[in-house]
Amino acid sequence: MKKLIAVLVSMVMLVSLATFALAEEKAPLKVGVCIAEALGDLGFNDSAVTGLEKLEADYGVTGSYVECKSDASKYQSTLANAADENDVVVAVGWQFWDALSVVVPAMPDTLFIFVDNGLDGLGDNLLSIVYAENEGSFLVGYIAMKTSQSQTIGFVGGTDDDTINNFFVGYEQGALYANPEGKVLDPVYAGDYESPDTGKELAITLYNGGADVVFAVAGKTGLGVFDAARELNKYAVGVDSDQKYIDPEHIICSMKKDIGGSIYEVVSRYITDGVFDGGTIWNADMTTGFVSIGYGDDTMTQQVSSDLKDEVDALAQKIISGEIVVESTR
Repeated sequence: MKKLIAVLVSMVMLVSLATFALAEEKAPLKVGVCIAEALGDLGFNDSAVTGLEKLEADYGVTGSYVECKSDASKYQSTLANAADENDVVVAVGWQFWDALSVVVPAMPDTLFIFVDNGLDGLGDNLLSIVYAENEGSFLVGYIAMKTSQSQTIGFVGGTDDDTINNFFVGYEQGALYANPEGKVLDPVYAGDYESPDTGKELAITLYNGGADVVFAVAGKTGLGVFDAARELNKYAVGVDSDQKYIDPEHIICSMKKDIGGSIYEVVSRYITDGVFDGGTIWNADMTTGFVSIGYGDDTMTQQVSSDLKDEVDALAQKIISGEIVVESTR
């Protein structure tokens, strides 16, 4: 009898261990998104959280996010805390460069994704994503010049750095491709990404300087550009997400840089195939579909004609094929 009880106890223990192991195996992946700036830009940062929410819905990941609100003193501690609590940490913003250089080697069991900058040589647990924003910006520059009545267009950037200027060089090249005699005003910079009032003031200066289309590449600051366009009855171009819905009468199109979609692509591939291309820099160019143009939907006013959209599609194919080489700051 005692032998039978012992056998039964052993069987129960084995079943319990197997059940525990199965539960461990099926534990949801924990993904933490660290945002250097703040949510509410209706573009870059918000897109990252949208990608996280899609991962939660489609794959059952346990997601979380934290905003640093441009406080540099928080970058390293935010990443380190996230790495302690998650299997995958997504660093959204070039501002995390120095912090990643410290945290990634110190946390080899955590996978890191660096969005919008290329950082390598730290280990196989870091994948960087850079985007061919210059290619998409070429197309919106072409659209802006083709749409402009004054043949003068402008650009408001968040900060004067290589990433923002990568937008501008493509924008300028595309505009002059549309009309070599057209005028692209010198870019102006707000100095941050959280000041719609500053964005509005800068845009008003550009509009008063002759521009009738302004490309806003400035996060939440760019929302002020849209306010200026509305007040002065001028046009603006959105960025990162399809922002036309914000003001369909004055936002003619957007240069889509799909942050959330690319995050979703990397994490979902890791979940389904166990593949993580650590130690590499992924260039998300126009061939990936993560850089494109958005025109809103058919219910919205379309300032860009069907013929012009066809021209833009043809130009996109020339960029993809290499027939048109877009300048870059990278």
